[in-house]
Amino acid sequence: MKRITLTQFEHRGAQQLGIQFSYDEEVWLHVKELSEVKWSHAHKRFHVPLNNQNKRIVYGHLRKKKWYIDYSALQGKQAPVPKKVLPPDTKRIITDENKALVRQYVSYLRGLRLSESTVRTYFTFIADFFHYVGKKSATALSNTDVRLFVEEVVSKKKYSISTHRQLISAIKHFSEFYPQCTISGGELKRPKKSSYLPEVLSQQEVLELLRATRNLKHRAVLALIYSAGLRIGEVLNLELHHIDVDRRQLLVKNAKGRKDRNVILAESFLPLFGNYFGTYAPKKYFVEGEGGNQYSSASVRAFLKQSCKRAGIKKRVTPHTLRHSFATHLMENGVGLRHIQELLGHSRPETTMIYTHIAQKDLLNIQSPLDLAVNKFLNSEKPSKNQRFFGKKKVNCTKPNY
Repeated sequence: MKRITLTQFEHRGAQQLGIQFSYDEEVWLHVKELSEVKWSHAHKRFHVPLNNQNKRIVYGHLRKKKWYIDYSALQGKQAPVPKKVLPPDTKRIITDENKALVRQYVSYLRGLRLSESTVRTYFTFIADFFHYVGKKSATALSNTDVRLFVEEVVSKKKYSISTHRQLISAIKHFSEFYPQCTISGGELKRPKKSSYLPEVLSQQEVLELLRATRNLKHRAVLALIYSAGLRIGEVLNLELHHIDVDRRQLLVKNAKGRKDRNVILAESFLPLFGNYFGTYAPKKYFVEGEGGNQYSSASVRAFLKQSCKRAGIKKRVTPHTLRHSFATHLMENGVGLRHIQELLGHSRPETTMIYTHIAQKDLLNIQSPLDLAVNKFLNSEKPSKNQRFFGKKKVNCTKPNY
């Protein structure tokens, strides 16, 4: 008898009813008949929004075939209460005149040769801004409108500091594109940039992560990101003819800032690469999805999360964490800042200098003032009451005793 398992999982911020089964064309065609069903590449299963009505519809539809339905994962779990329908103004309402202006603004950004990612981001901010000002003419827009937009929309949505800074950049670009408005871009203030130290893995944790990654393709992707310090987009865009095995180099084309660079290809990665290439035989890209198309970043994040869970790593790990770890470990091994900057593709050395704050090699050689004080007491000729507190054994100042 065919077996279908129903599960509950979160996808794109919403709870979903998952439908899992071993591939069978009859089951596949029957599940596809459900009106709201979608396929998740990240979770490798069909799904519909989780609510009590969909539970009944899916169960009834599958039972028509008298298949075995395993719904034990749903027992005792309540479907989330649907949120109230958002008010109509959550959909952008922009005047035709302002819509035309937004389209011209997008063309202007592309004329500046900004990346498509930046163009999409700036477009979203400006479209939201025009939705906020309503029917107000673009020529009447001022810094006051920007301030109110930030106070009433951005603050309430709790945008991150980096997103807030991007928003101001988008409006500054708009004021340059459309000087007929009274927005003074020079007077707009960005919030101070946050100064967070990036999360990094130890070398042992990296090895445990790769060991816990069972799928050969997944392990090859994670190993390449870490061994070469690549961004997620760079590994997904990497084409096979840019891998120079003989010279032990990778050519990263058109990376962030429209720059090319050469990075190292680890000697220890080559056997894994050969095994992966012989098994999957990619045609164009280093890693390919269905039909030879580019692999998705969502899939990489999904299997990375699963590997971390199997490896028992509690830190919040993203593909960029592996890049941070690559840079930090190079610095701890004595590689110069300038070389690391080139390998990472940073335009400014200030960006690379953050790794000087998290490299641990030199920190481990610094003696705590408590250790110095304790050793001073323990080495003194006259006994002290402090010796009874700290004990007679000399404190090891240079090597932690874990």
